[in-house]
Amino acid sequence: MGNIYDGAFRTILNDCRKLIIPVINEIFGEEYTGEEKVEFFPNEHFIDQQDMADKERITDTNFRIIGKLIKKYHLECESSLPDGRITIRLFEYDAQIALDEGEIIEETLTVTFPNTAVIYLRTYKKTPDKLKYVIVTPGGTVRYDIPIMKVQAYSLDDIFEKRLLLLIPFYIFSHEKNFPEYNSNKQKLTELESEYKDILGRLDDIECQGIIGAFDKRTIIELSNDVLKEIAYKYENIQKGVGDIMGGALLETSARRLKNEAENETKKKTALRMLQDGELSIDKIAKYSGLDVEDVEQLAKLQMV
Repeated sequence: MGNIYDGAFRTILNDCRKLIIPVINEIFGEEYTGEEKVEFFPNEHFIDQQDMADKERITDTNFRIIGKLIKKYHLECESSLPDGRITIRLFEYDAQIALDEGEIIEETLTVTFPNTAVIYLRTYKKTPDKLKYVIVTPGGTVRYDIPIMKVQAYSLDDIFEKRLLLLIPFYIFSHEKNFPEYNSNKQKLTELESEYKDILGRLDDIECQGIIGAFDKRTIIELSNDVLKEIAYKYENIQKGVGDIMGGALLETSARRLKNEAENETKKKTALRMLQDGELSIDKIAKYSGLDVEDVEQLAKLQMV
């Protein structure tokens, strides 16, 4: 997979960890609430190979979700034409992940394979709905499916209703086959631009609702812009039309962040003066300064150092 898409996928997973939970719910039929803890593990694994030096393989993501139960997950993101080799790679990764955390108790080795899935950015006729492992052992045969998520199967309404916000940077793949038309037809390009304005408007709405934070929103916009530049690099009008919309949104979020930081600094200075006077309670200082009680308590502790 191209470095840009690979980097975008890893970045949004690592920087906006909570966004992975609705995706896991969708792929595996889980019922996580979003309050669970997500812990990531190193992506580098060394695959033991006979008559060869250990070969390093890098997974796209390897993590666990800690809820009522603790479950391990392994996701791979693919944009290329499906071939049988991906199943081999997946199994190598899964086996090494299982061995890395294997337990030996009284000469018994126990390994736990992760819940594995593949996210396909592009969908071809050859793209299957699932992959399958069949592991034949002396003790019996184990069979199970590896589910596949096809990004192009999800409309914008699907993405926002199911909170699959992690897919937004890759939504442009749904339009890839129409790039030549968008680039030469002003009306079609305007329709695409309107769709991205709609995305930005919906992101604003869910930020106001507290569903995502300002950092998550900025990361989604930034990565969407990066992916757009890579996938549409041959199409100048698309780059300018949609790119300017996303770039403008980035400038707006930067300006808003600087404004919020300046306002917060002013609130802290006001609270510090009140603390120094020593006439008001923490609760009242929080009320009059506009800060949270926890922030005022932290300032009070710093005053005592």
